[in-house]
Amino acid sequence: MKLARTVASRFIFLIICVAIVMTTLAFGTVHYWALAVFEISAAAIVLLWAVDAWRSRLLRLSRNPLQLPLVGLFLVGLVQLLPLGSAASSSGNGNASLRTISFDPYSTRLALVQIAALTIYFAATLAFTDSPHRLRILVRTITIFGFVLAIFGMTQSFTSPTKVFWIRELQQSTAFGPFINRHHFAGYMELAMAVPLGMLFSGSIEKDKRLLYAFAVFMMAVALVMTASRGGIISLVTEIGFLVIIAGIRRRKHSRHRTEEREGKQARVRSAMIRAGLAFGFVLVIFTGVIMLGGESALTRFLGTVNSEDPTTGRAHFWSVTLDIIRNHPLTGVGLGAYSLVYTRYDTRNGLMRVEQAHNDYLQTLSDAGVVGVILGLFFLVALFRAGFARRETDDTFRRGVATGALAGCFAVLVHSFFDFTLHTTANALLFLIVAGLATMNGRIEQPSQHRRRRRSQRSAGAIDSPGETTTSSVGEESLARR
Repeated sequence: MKLARTVASRFIFLIICVAIVMTTLAFGTVHYWALAVFEISAAAIVLLWAVDAWRSRLLRLSRNPLQLPLVGLFLVGLVQLLPLGSAASSSGNGNASLRTISFDPYSTRLALVQIAALTIYFAATLAFTDSPHRLRILVRTITIFGFVLAIFGMTQSFTSPTKVFWIRELQQSTAFGPFINRHHFAGYMELAMAVPLGMLFSGSIEKDKRLLYAFAVFMMAVALVMTASRGGIISLVTEIGFLVIIAGIRRRKHSRHRTEEREGKQARVRSAMIRAGLAFGFVLVIFTGVIMLGGESALTRFLGTVNSEDPTTGRAHFWSVTLDIIRNHPLTGVGLGAYSLVYTRYDTRNGLMRVEQAHNDYLQTLSDAGVVGVILGLFFLVALFRAGFARRETDDTFRRGVATGALAGCFAVLVHSFFDFTLHTTANALLFLIVAGLATMNGRIEQPSQHRRRRRSQRSAGAIDSPGETTTSSVGEESLARR
């Protein structure tokens, strides 16, 4: 039995789609005012969720295991705020005062509120994206907005490269689109283009729409390259390579014997070579498009950022300081959000430089949350790719293409996280979680195959003939809905 949708559930799904757009336009939601609006909207989702549960007499919750690491990270932050450490008294009376594990409790509290809001959005996306129709709306929202954002970013870079929205002048960073940091725009494009690109590689788009989707992906890729973000360009190439590899992996249930009978080994090799050739051609078309659109300066800036003295542009020093922090606080970390404060204490230079992030999300996770944070992160990654590959084993071609592209987008961002901190931007973190949800959502969002439809119609006919079985069928399907 399909659950009836309440007005509250429709508003929740609408808020999720609107948040994808608005968190990005609000400079990526990195300022206090934007974070406050985002967190208020998360509280509104909780309120609407309660209304939906009251109206439907059922609390919609997903059993997706990806939610557990987020909850665990929140609990780690709470423990870091407990007064478990000790500090010498500054008054000289010999009394030691208790201090928290976190070196910056205020920043840790802010980080906890942000993590809570992201967790609410992620859980709501998993619970209320509950039909093939809503899946298509979410995919189209990401694709269309990504295309529009790419056009906006390139237009702004040509007409006013030093200003955001042609108004706000930046002195210490290079903006692109609504993002203050061009690397974060590149990270956003990696996610936005991944789903339509995965559907193209998987053949999940109707023939009359393929050219339209291909053009949208092309513009997003060109905008990414024009940011001159080395990490972004490397991630783009790895994203395409990832798709070349996994898009050719046949489904286990039906394709193994069919491949052996119809195609054989040579046909599979030929298919892989064709995909690789198309991917290589796509990369060439992207860079050609960048040059034709006047993006030679972006390519020049991309190559010019590498110098023989420090090809990492300062990151090697940041990482060495971060490793010193990790060696001194390996178990509990220094506190979520406390990195910028602790960095000045371990900086081997003059100590006056304040670095907000480590420019490597993996090292910063270990420095901020310790070994527990790393374990939670590894659990998230294993659960993501394990569930994502399992969701590709479906007869629904659209669902398979979405899962394939979503996995590729997550993989690209994870590669980018070795060089930058794009996931520390709220808009990027939100889109990453939504894309991770697209990769791992359960079968409710799949179009039923003809075989499943036939079985369902037979069950319905049986229920009409024998009324005593109706309750059993309804209870069974309601149990599935709860899952």
